[in-house]
Amino acid sequence: MATSSAQFTSEFSNPNLEVLISEAQIQARIKELGAEITRDYAGLNPLLIGVLKGACFFLSDLLRSIDTRLGIEFMAISSYGSSTRTSGEVRIMKDLDVPIEGRHILVVEDIVDTGLTLSYLLANLASRGAASVKLAALLDKYERRQKEVKIDYLGFKIPDEFVVGYGLDFAERYRNLPFIAVLKNPEA
Repeated sequence: MATSSAQFTSEFSNPNLEVLISEAQIQARIKELGAEITRDYAGLNPLLIGVLKGACFFLSDLLRSIDTRLGIEFMAISSYGSSTRTSGEVRIMKDLDVPIEGRHILVVEDIVDTGLTLSYLLANLASRGAASVKLAALLDKYERRQKEVKIDYLGFKIPDEFVVGYGLDFAERYRNLPFIAVLKNPEA
């Protein structure tokens, strides 16, 4: 059965995307963040908690930039579904597999938007008896903030645009882009 080449368009050069942060900019900033985290957590054996699915790219590259003993875990939380706007309702889809009492926790997230989801998550982790709970976020969409969240390690502040790439998606599409891009028309 023959297939049309029109069905297989390149996501990396999709005209519906406008590059906001290049792959080189992302990698350079992650190296800087890794050096800061290495310094701040020296001798503490932090537990990095990646928030699935979006933070998997950031977490993976960040781990390789941190030169100290550490552990990793994953959580999946949701407040978006397949929409471009948060529903405001936070659900834990996958919880931690290990206790965190007495551990130094560093939550690794792709983007801080309204702050509602992360505020809930950080409070939830602190209530479990962690020695400390801090946040590393690749992106901060500060204009949409409804609940203040302290970002201890920040990659980039971005404008109030819907962005995809480097783990961020729209309805499970565009995660594989090596850069962050504004999605000009989500329905295209």
